[in-house]
Formats: sequence, structure tokens, C-alpha cells
Amino acid sequence: MSLIRILKTVALGLACLVAGIAAADPLVVYSAQKEPFLRPMLDAFTRDTGVEVRVLTDQGPVLVERLAAEGRDTRADVLLTVDVGNLWSAAERGLLATLDSETLRSNIPAALRDPDGRWYGLSRRARGIAYATRRVDPSTLSTYAALAGPAWKGRLCLRTSKNVYNMSLVATRIDAVGDAAAEAMVRGWVANLAVAPTPDDTLAIRAVAAGECDATIVNMYYLARLKREDPDFPVAMFWPDQDGEGTHVNVFGGGVTTHARNPEGARRLLEWWSGVEAQRLLAANNLEYPANPAVAPDPILAGFGAFKGDDDRIRVAGPRQAEAVRLMDRARWR
Repeated sequence: MSLIRILKTVALGLACLVAGIAAADPLVVYSAQKEPFLRPMLDAFTRDTGVEVRVLTDQGPVLVERLAAEGRDTRADVLLTVDVGNLWSAAERGLLATLDSETLRSNIPAALRDPDGRWYGLSRRARGIAYATRRVDPSTLSTYAALAGPAWKGRLCLRTSKNVYNMSLVATRIDAVGDAAAEAMVRGWVANLAVAPTPDDTLAIRAVAAGECDATIVNMYYLARLKREDPDFPVAMFWPDQDGEGTHVNVFGGGVTTHARNPEGARRLLEWWSGVEAQRLLAANNLEYPANPAVAPDPILAGFGAFKGDDDRIRVAGPRQAEAVRLMDRARWR
């Protein structure tokens, strides 16, 4: 064998070795979804693809700041986070790369993804009114704004305004009805509080069940999880604004990081997550609405009934979130 052929053979062997090492490198995910809800999905992805996934979890804004601080040195290939406000912030700061994927465009409706392909919704969430079934006639419920009326004085619970879900809700209301009407609504909510704002949705729902208040505004999966534990839990879901803008809708979603070391693996994960089988697993495990319209929701969520959502306003939640925070501060929603 000539020296040239030997060198070519060695070079080819080294190239294959490097490719094998790269293929074996785990995919690194930064996620705002808590580990118990996330891990079944990632384990299923590994079983289906052979790609190992390592995950770091924290709150969405913390992960965005971490990505920004790490810059080119980040180990993260994928950012998964709750709320379009967090996804928008990461995209606007240049932390998410454009992903041109026919699979994702086919599986995820346009309203649930960034028009530039920087992030894609992987589940759909609705923020409705949870009410006490023993004290509230659902025929008396109608809109978010109606909860600001005198009939609800001393009967309302709310999660803190510091939570991004409430920021996005108010942001989309500002876009829908204008700043003045949105502020009047929020001021009315604050005036009608029965107790101080709670740190999370589950505590607000439990306060309703305990009789501390009669209704609250929450993401539907928190109630669904309580219903899974106890089907007779005395709280039900009402979808507001069905004759108007529709119930507020948001997403859990993700994107490929700008400095991903394994962008192909990141693409595979997001495309896999948008598929029918993965969306069914997500619906059953997390009790969230699938983003892929080909997949039906879990029976518990189906029991909450169909509703009209304000999906077309999802993209304004991020750009108008600062306005929402200022409005909630003026209204003294703590």
C-alpha cells in the first residue's frame, strides 16, 4: 500500500472516529419545565432516537439570563420554557437561532410559533376561571372583566402579578381592549380580593375549594392535576370571553440556541416533540393541550369542554409585557 493510500485510510478512520464521538455527545437542554414533567418526554426521545439528553432546570427568566451570560461558551443546545413572553425575550436578545423545519411548520399551527422560526409552541395552555361548584352558578360567569364588578367584592383569589402567566394575560388584554379598560379591569380585581395574592395557581385553587374565595384565574392544567387526584374536587373550570376575544391562550415551547454545539440533535428533539406520539405522551403526562391539532386532549381536559381561545394574540404577549407590568404596578396588584 502506498504512503498516500495509507494516509487517506488513516484520515478516513479519524473522521469516522470524530463523527462517532460527536454523535455520542449528549443533547443539553435548559428547561423551565420541572423535571418530573419533563423527564418522561426526554426518556422517550432517547428510546426512540438513541440520543442521550442532559437537562438543567430553572425558572424561564433565569435560564434566559444564563444563556445571555454564557454566550458562545454555553453548553445548551435547546431552550424549553413556559410562556411566550420568555420565548420572545430569548429570541429578541439573539439567543435562539432560526430553525427552518417543514415538520414543525406542518405540526404546529402558525399562531403557536414564531414567524421567523426561532421558537415553536409544543403545548397549548388556557388561563380560565376556576370556580367553587358549591357556591357559584356558572351562569353568573362571563368574562375576565366581569370579575372586576361589585358582585365579586371579597370573593376573588389571584396569583401574584409577579408571575409571567398573569403578565401575559394582562398584556393580551391591553392589546384587545386598550390600556384604560385593561387597567379598570385589573383595579377591579384587586379591589375584589378576598385574600392576598398567592404564590402559585394550585394554592389559589385550593383557596377556592376551602371557601376562602369563590373564584380565581388559573392555567387549566393545575386544576386538571387536582381532578386527577380527586375527581370530586369541588372546583370547576369556566372559559371566559367566549362571545368576545376568547380565553387567554399561551404555550410551553422551545427553540435551538444560537450557539448550540449539537444543532442537528436540537432540531430532532423539537421535531420529535411536535409529532403525534410525543404529543399524546405530553397530553397524558402533563395534562396540557397538545400544540399539534391532530392529537386530542386528555379526557380530564376534554371534560372541561371546548372553548374559543385568543391564539392570534399570543405573539403580542412578549412585546407588551412591560406595559402590563407597569399597569399592574399602578393598580397595586402585588
